[in-house]
Amino acid sequence: MNSPRSLTAAGAVGLDAIRENPAGAVLGFDFDGTLAPIVADPAAARAHPDAAPALARLAPLVGSLLIVTGRPAAVAVEYGGFEDVDGLVVLGQYGLERWDSGALTVPEPPPGVAEARAKLPGVLAAAGAPPETFVEDKGQALAVHTRRCAEPQVALDRLRSILAALAERTGLAVEPGRYVLELRPPGMDKGKALRAYLDDRGTRPSAVLFAGDDLGDLAAFDAVDALRAEGVPGVLVCSGSTEVTALAERADLVVDGPAGVVDLIGSLADSLS
Repeated sequence: MNSPRSLTAAGAVGLDAIRENPAGAVLGFDFDGTLAPIVADPAAARAHPDAAPALARLAPLVGSLLIVTGRPAAVAVEYGGFEDVDGLVVLGQYGLERWDSGALTVPEPPPGVAEARAKLPGVLAAAGAPPETFVEDKGQALAVHTRRCAEPQVALDRLRSILAALAERTGLAVEPGRYVLELRPPGMDKGKALRAYLDDRGTRPSAVLFAGDDLGDLAAFDAVDALRAEGVPGVLVCSGSTEVTALAERADLVVDGPAGVVDLIGSLADSLS
């Protein structure tokens, strides 16, 4: 397998820094759309079959290997088959939860989540949501999906303002995604989760890479850009799709969906072995 090639000069510097000092590098990956293909039913999502073996090869070669996801941490571990990937840390619910070497830390959800959960069926009915609309209860957050609807974007746009109003009444934030609007506690995003992890780590990384596919991953891209401004080499990777182009426009490297991400992980492992 060939070594990955960057589309930008900054990305090339970041990849070189990872290769020169892998023990100091921090590599982060989103789950859905990045390590796992997007599917109509979120409960049916599973990581690419080669994702766990590729991560297991890469983990001992780098300083830190992360998954940063909006899913509950334990769900990402289960759906990814990551239980035996030594050294992997999973930051779930945008950093509210943490899975590390089998130990899971989960805070109590804020009261606004329970309030939104109780009100959401009535709100969706009042908005005329199509019957194919469904709610994914993440415990710490509630995700309203329109992917199964005949016109998913039309349905999503119809719900956007009324869900924003519900979020405001319950003290939550709205996170948009690929045919989904998620109501979740404010104050955390993937960029803050990444920076908090780096702060806890206590040492300046030699380089940082983050791979994502959706709008929620832009905050992590922002964090990597901020680190670059502080002198830390960085690499922005987009798991490309036709549904979201905002990340591809900012990425140093665009790969072909989860299969391309797994190939990238494998090529990095090859280059560091």
